Amino acid sequence: MAVWVEDHPDIFPLNYTVDHGTLVFRTAEGTKLGGALGESPVALEADGVDAASGMAWSVVVKGKAAALKSTEEILDSASLYLFPWQAGQKDHFVRITPDSVTGRRFKVTPPLTWWTQLSGAVRSSPE
Repeated sequence: MAVWVEDHPDIFPLNYTVDHGTLVFRTAEGTKLGGALGESPVALEADGVDAASGMAWSVVVKGKAAALKSTEEILDSASLYLFPWQAGQKDHFVRITPDSVTGRRFKVTPPLTWWTQLSGAVRSSPE
């Protein structure tokens, strides 16, 4: 997740779940929480690839984040099975309401066909 912190952007790893068209994550006190709940919108990118077919996907969600505060919201969040991957106290539940969702699917290009700036460079013969 990308957030604005003071005078610069910052990026944090995030595990989340989808809930009624929104994304919910839990976190501890700190820069991620402060940045997410600030005035600026947040952005989240999720990518994946199917190794068998070579098809990949990339989705970007942009929107506003807000803390879950009411007792009902917090109790509902327990049914989301949202468990942090890292140990520690993660008492804050945050909901991202998307303003935009964009994405694409594409076939992963085999590494031997990747073009680089050196692809057309003259090479010396192997000795």
